Amino acid sequence: MSGANHYDVTEWPVGDPAEDVGEVINSIIADVKRRQHTADDDGRGKPGAVIHLPPGDHRLRTPVRIDVSFLRIEGSGHGFTSSSIRFNVPEEEWPDLHELWPGGSRVLVDTPGPAFIVERSGSPRISSVEFSGFCIDGLHFADDGSGLDPENTYVNGKTGIHVASANDSFRITGMGFVYLEHALTIHHADALSIHDNFIAECGSCIELRGWGQASKVTDNLIGAGFRGHSIYAENHGGLLVTANNVFPRGASSVHLRGVSRSSVTNNRMHSFYPGMVRLEDGSSENLVGSNHFLRDREPWTPFQDVDNGVDDDFGLLRIGGDSNSVIGNHFSVVVDPATVRPLGARPVVVRLEEGAGNHVANNHMVGLAVRATSGDSAYAAQVDALLTTGEAEALDVTTVLVDPASARNTVLDSGTDDEVVMDRAGNAFRATPGLAAPASR
Repeated sequence: MSGANHYDVTEWPVGDPAEDVGEVINSIIADVKRRQHTADDDGRGKPGAVIHLPPGDHRLRTPVRIDVSFLRIEGSGHGFTSSSIRFNVPEEEWPDLHELWPGGSRVLVDTPGPAFIVERSGSPRISSVEFSGFCIDGLHFADDGSGLDPENTYVNGKTGIHVASANDSFRITGMGFVYLEHALTIHHADALSIHDNFIAECGSCIELRGWGQASKVTDNLIGAGFRGHSIYAENHGGLLVTANNVFPRGASSVHLRGVSRSSVTNNRMHSFYPGMVRLEDGSSENLVGSNHFLRDREPWTPFQDVDNGVDDDFGLLRIGGDSNSVIGNHFSVVVDPATVRPLGARPVVVRLEEGAGNHVANNHMVGLAVRATSGDSAYAAQVDALLTTGEAEALDVTTVLVDPASARNTVLDSGTDDEVVMDRAGNAFRATPGLAAPASR
């Protein structure tokens, strides 16, 4: 496609996109602003532009600064491949690998801080900025003094996209993010769509900060590091978190603080640690429904000695707020009893920490005791762990724990009488019917 408002970074006369695509894109944005300088010309305004990144490696040494609306930066493939697996393969085996680096339309972030910064003051808010179909690669993690292999720390000070000012109708679709300390950090979002991206092996993946409304995080493949958030939002209303496949190493899968009247539905979430989903700081009137929770043990050798610092009685789902609904979820707790912390404790599935009027109904909790195993292949070890369902003994769990600071809740069909711990006088309860033990012959 050609036209005055369609740019190709490899054809622009300023800069070299192979050496510094940031310089090239900033020059293009300056040209857009120079040509589109009139807000209203007989009903014609500022249509914005499309900037195309062809497949190939585009090093970024200068941060891209976006302060125009209706700008789309697009590539021809998200290019994700696991950098973590590569860096944990012995280097003498690298020559036998089919590829070493992420591909597609790839931006190599070779600068500290954000690669793309979106910020504009004044009115109206900056609108309709889109990122689509390319890979933002942070290249390497750094030594943080922890004793871990530097490539396993999830620390390098790099951010993929940082939206710093209030915004409307932004879209991030079909992108790949890898080896960034922060993949997406977006402040003050209204009607934001984060859809169909591959965001993994980043310290934190999606962070919605400040405040926001009517946004959605849908149909993404996501996996943060053990210190970070896979999906985090604060002070949001009307947020939709749906149909995401959340990988296991993040300190949390979904972490909401001060979020109300929002939905976390139909997600598949896998975690190596407790504290998978957290509703904190008065998060109220939210729906957590029809999700699949799996908590099991890290099987891959390089990461078996790390965790998120949370004990098993914290709860897989922990709620501090009012009038939330937890309905129709499936929870699987598949752990070695010898690894439960504190030792001998019953893992807690749903914990109502504080608040009132929460409704927990028709949830299925499965507890299985398995022997912890490990492997040197990330793919094989995790697939084997996921597919092993037979020959496991039952694990004693607390399906619902209601703390004294939480009252007037309703818990229905989400655990037997022995599995639910709560003040029966201050909360409503109906037990899941228990099955009689099989008769012996």
